[in-house]
Amino acid sequence: MAADNSLMTLGQYGQLLDGYRETLNQSILTAAPESWQPMLASILPAYWQEWLLPLAGGPFFLLFLAEWFYQSKRGNSKSFSWRRAMTNFSLGGSYLGFELIVQALIVIPICLWLYQYRLFTIEVTWLTAIPIFVAVEFSYYWFHRASHRMNWFWSAHVVHHSDDHMNLSTAMRQSLLYSVTGWWLFFVPLMMLGVHPVWVFFFYALDLIYQFFIHTETVGKFPKWVEYVFDTPSNHRAHHGTNDEYIDQNYGGVLIIFDRWFDTYVEEDTINNPVKYGAVGETSHDNIISLIFGVFYRMWQRFFRAKGFKKKLKVLLRPPSAV
Repeated sequence: MAADNSLMTLGQYGQLLDGYRETLNQSILTAAPESWQPMLASILPAYWQEWLLPLAGGPFFLLFLAEWFYQSKRGNSKSFSWRRAMTNFSLGGSYLGFELIVQALIVIPICLWLYQYRLFTIEVTWLTAIPIFVAVEFSYYWFHRASHRMNWFWSAHVVHHSDDHMNLSTAMRQSLLYSVTGWWLFFVPLMMLGVHPVWVFFFYALDLIYQFFIHTETVGKFPKWVEYVFDTPSNHRAHHGTNDEYIDQNYGGVLIIFDRWFDTYVEEDTINNPVKYGAVGETSHDNIISLIFGVFYRMWQRFFRAKGFKKKLKVLLRPPSAV
């Protein structure tokens, strides 16, 4: 009986948010020029969960300003600049906008089609939400690991690592090529098991929202048990390091336990090995077009120069360090 009540409550909550989603969509259509409305109607989110990440952009910017103000008061403003902040938020905006369009027109239709052939039907309730989220985090771990170990995925992810400073705006330094390279493929197994694609993307959005808060030098280390279980600012600073000891470590999004299980964990050592931020072999700059397409373009140059199918495949699938 209790499970039924929980499911009903969650369903009612979803219906309420669907109403907000419909109001938001109609507001955008009303404000848009009439000639744009048919196009907008085809790409606006059909589910309330899809609005979660785009709507977080505004609060993220305000939190970044608060971090900058706080660090400036403490005399630690060297990691902040307006130009870099505008670059990072512009990259984040282009990523969110393009992601919204591609998800609506391509990704969600494909995933919904695949979902027809699921093995089970796994409903999202207050009891199943945490296990599903952990499964999404597990999928994210492998997506993130592949993004560092395969050129194809690195060509998009490199943008995020190309900042030589660390603050909350760094979290927004993302590439619109994620949709092109196919991040969502790593989450298809969950859909085939029986979790609805929109719920998978919802929990993935929660995962990304959490990660915004760990891109900072404002917070030191948490108690040991927190550092052991969760991806914290300290753990994630090490992930962004170009120091040999830090490269290709700490892939977790919310949790760090999978890194411990699969031997990809390293602890930040602020005394003996301070983190040097950036992407190995790449310079940190603010040319948005070059940031998005530079590594992707060079990868395809090598692909077309390579002789034979096997060598071409290696260009796409081998680690960036092999280049």
